Amino acid sequence: MQQRVGVREQLERAGRSMIKDSLPEPLRDWLAALPFLLVGSIDSEGRVWASVLAGEPGFIRAPSPRLLTIHAQPAAGDPLAHQLGPGAPLGLLGMQLETRRRYRVNGRIASRDDTSFSLAVEQSFGNCKQYIQAREPHYDPALLGRARPALVEGPSLSTRASELLAHTDTFFIATASAAAVEGGDGQGGDGDGEGVDVSHRGGRPGFVRVAPSPTGTRLTVPDFRGNFVFNTFGNLEVNPHAGLACIDFDTGDTLLLTGLARATWDGPELASFEGADRLLTFDVTAGVLLPGALPIQFRGYSPSPDLLETGTWDEAARQAEPT
Repeated sequence: MQQRVGVREQLERAGRSMIKDSLPEPLRDWLAALPFLLVGSIDSEGRVWASVLAGEPGFIRAPSPRLLTIHAQPAAGDPLAHQLGPGAPLGLLGMQLETRRRYRVNGRIASRDDTSFSLAVEQSFGNCKQYIQAREPHYDPALLGRARPALVEGPSLSTRASELLAHTDTFFIATASAAAVEGGDGQGGDGDGEGVDVSHRGGRPGFVRVAPSPTGTRLTVPDFRGNFVFNTFGNLEVNPHAGLACIDFDTGDTLLLTGLARATWDGPELASFEGADRLLTFDVTAGVLLPGALPIQFRGYSPSPDLLETGTWDEAARQAEPT
């Protein structure tokens, strides 16, 4: 992917210094202050999922540079609950929305008990602040009472799920290397950097197009100029399985989807979206909607200044109308 856009040599040098095999001490303290965490995982069928864990700040701990312990359990109905066996690959994304800071930690589960699990760290690296909408998250255990039973989503999304996606300004996408799913048990790879990764995507409200497809529901999302590392698209080039997590920041509803994704590099649909370098197409195969499941109150809202030169599908449609 880097070679396609002419940055391979540049990113090869940068990547070797950017990606660490342990957690720097300042990062260990930073992670401990977060109230929520994004998690990418693989199920027994080789499908990839993105999930959200939450807890009182301090629920994430790093007792050593190569071990991370998460004192939280998945919400009822979250597929992640079945994917936390020792040796399973996970991708983690820490987000400090109020400062637009994000950091990724990838590795494998070292242990699990009734209240926590530990990750043996294989990769850690930071990302730029682009396209992140600033909000102030506050964990509130009283909000646990608003959770309602999970709703199963199929290839054709429900009205509620479609509306959440069509109005969001943020979602998260998990992908996996080809070796990470060898054997279909989510246990592939051997600590050589092959595993799961989870990333952030942001845009103006309405930047996700939700439309019917021959197989159910298709999501089309613009991909804007970034750091050219292509963690997500590099994985999709060799393994089309992906997972999406989308949060309703007002209600705590959390939508988790799994499906097949690919990149589109040219064509009229890409040309119609202002600011997009390529498109991400995601065909839904399954999912779950977790109403009120996230016990986080998000205060304030400040859109990313990077969005000033990007559009939405509604705007693109208006621009395409004949005058």
